[in-house]
Amino acid sequence: MKILISNHSSIPLYEQIKNAMREAILSGDLKEDEKLPSIRAMAKELKVAILTVKKAYDALEAEGYLVSRQGLGSFVAPKNLELEREERQKELEAHLIKAVSIARQFDVSKTEMFELLDYIYESENNEQ
Repeated sequence: MKILISNHSSIPLYEQIKNAMREAILSGDLKEDEKLPSIRAMAKELKVAILTVKKAYDALEAEGYLVSRQGLGSFVAPKNLELEREERQKELEAHLIKAVSIARQFDVSKTEMFELLDYIYESENNEQ
């Protein structure tokens, strides 16, 4: 598993690791029940403190992305469809916030925005 982190980022290292691993899980790069590198091995590979990786693993476990098995290590948790839906909804919300911001810059009304969204949504449905 390839994780890129930056010591120059304002985002804490553990959070960069957590975000990269969560993205790998959501994208399917890491599969359900796949064994992850040990905390020590991951820390060595990334050249960070063991506690940094442990904090990322613990956060991912608390969020339902990982499970720890005593004496066996950490594994990708079985798919949680509700968790996936929430993640996709958060991503969609971020895009919609950006779209609304742009619409306001161009003085597009809420009604016009809904009409445009409806038009685009229907156009996409007809193409599929």
